[in-house]
Amino acid sequence: MLRVLHIENIAVIECAEIVFDKGFNVLTGETGAGKSIVIDAISAIIGERAYRDMIRTGTEKASVQAVFSDMPALSWFYDNGVPYEEETVIQREIFLDGRNVCRVNGSLVSVSVLRKLGSQLIDIHGQHDSASLFDEGSHLQFLDDFAANEDLRAAYKEKYDAVMTLCREIDRISMDEGEKLRRMETLRYQIAEIEKAALTVGEDTALEERRKLLQNSEKLSDGMQSAVQALSGNEDTDGAVALLQEASRELSRLSRYTDAYAGMQEKLSDLMYQVQDVAEELWNAKDSLSYSPQELDRIEERLDTIHKLRKKYGATCEDILAYLEKAKTELDEIEFADDHLEKLKNKLEKAEKEAYAAADRLSENRREKAKAMAQMICSELGQLDMPNVQFSCEFEKLLLTPTGTDGVAFYMSANAGEALKPMSKVASGGELARIMLAMKNVQAEKDRVGTLIFDEVDTGVSGRAAQKVAEKLHAVARHKQVLCVTHLPQLAALADTHLLIAKAERGGRTYTTVTPLDRAGRAQELARIIGGTNITETTLKSAEEMLHT
Repeated sequence: MLRVLHIENIAVIECAEIVFDKGFNVLTGETGAGKSIVIDAISAIIGERAYRDMIRTGTEKASVQAVFSDMPALSWFYDNGVPYEEETVIQREIFLDGRNVCRVNGSLVSVSVLRKLGSQLIDIHGQHDSASLFDEGSHLQFLDDFAANEDLRAAYKEKYDAVMTLCREIDRISMDEGEKLRRMETLRYQIAEIEKAALTVGEDTALEERRKLLQNSEKLSDGMQSAVQALSGNEDTDGAVALLQEASRELSRLSRYTDAYAGMQEKLSDLMYQVQDVAEELWNAKDSLSYSPQELDRIEERLDTIHKLRKKYGATCEDILAYLEKAKTELDEIEFADDHLEKLKNKLEKAEKEAYAAADRLSENRREKAKAMAQMICSELGQLDMPNVQFSCEFEKLLLTPTGTDGVAFYMSANAGEALKPMSKVASGGELARIMLAMKNVQAEKDRVGTLIFDEVDTGVSGRAAQKVAEKLHAVARHKQVLCVTHLPQLAALADTHLLIAKAERGGRTYTTVTPLDRAGRAQELARIIGGTNITETTLKSAEEMLHT
């Protein structure tokens, strides 16, 4: 469960450390005091989106740190290389430049990876969740979450993807006769043009190197001639070879008197032979530079042909030849498209049968779970002062879709004798809040999330219904940690831990504080919720009575 939440520089909260406990934790305070900021901080710590606007004015970054106790040994730790600790610390820093730094037990993780962990630790329910019940597009997801049918959905999705792949392939090769003839004519022309050129792999590179050599042959020849003369000499001067020979002879004479120069003489002899080899190689290379003017013309002509093909089919000979093979394959497919199309249609027919069979298995599971879910929700709503409610999942048969062949809509009747109608047409705000609470409670019994957060989900609820909601949340808190932001005294009176969110102004800046309340403080806060800022003996007495109840 969430044990400690440390917040720095988020909106009006400069620094706050909140200690939660097991059971029912309630947060109350004046409107605008900062209750939603606490929820935003918790959302950030479980990997939800964080905005730069959250950062307190005048600071460079905001940070949140949460300590979770009794952490289960989730596979997430092993999968992401994060050390597991029974007391796990999660940290997140949000910078003005948009950067986010997230750590779990000191190990850096990305926001998306943190979100996967957060979804297993905390479930936050806000007013928008209740409003989502009006959106029939979300009803199927509610049902699937309850049914826990991931394996069936995955099996169906595999079959559905196979159908879509075949449909795309059929669309690709399906064309009218006129379009088919035009495309075949284009491909045949392209194939003939490339084949006529008779390209070879790497030919363009080799020709460009040869052209460069021939275009600079005079400079190369002169340079080689000079180098050969420097090495071999001419009639007027000795070259390097002759000088090395002379030096070698002198060292050979010295070696008659001492062995100290024998090694030097051997090195000079080796060097002389190497210089002779270089001179000979240069001479042969100079001879190879001879060419006819027609050779350079042929190279230019060939490169011009390749250049024209490059502009159409690819940057290199390899690319052009690859396009040739692709064009031949496409032409073959078009020429034999009728046969190929028939085979694809047969495959599609088989794939669709398999997809519908998988969809039927998924639908059967959904219909079975829908009945169980409806019974549980009605039971929960009966405990929330809606004893006459009827709830059902209505199914519509669809063609293949990414989620199956089921259209699902929630129908209900809140009053005895009334026909079932779409939820969006019959549920009031207060009823919607209780329906959502019932559904979340049913869902909570099936998942492993240890902490549930309800952010003002009691909006529109009052009187006896509010008392029933409070009792239900208190009951849920017996086996889950529950955090609830509320304006209802009935909920606050049943808290195991009551936290007061308040704001004040100091030095022209607004500051929010979070204070755990003792019994006397709770009575004062309940009196404020009941009667407003004008706390009387009567409201205080009512508050005391609620705490004693």
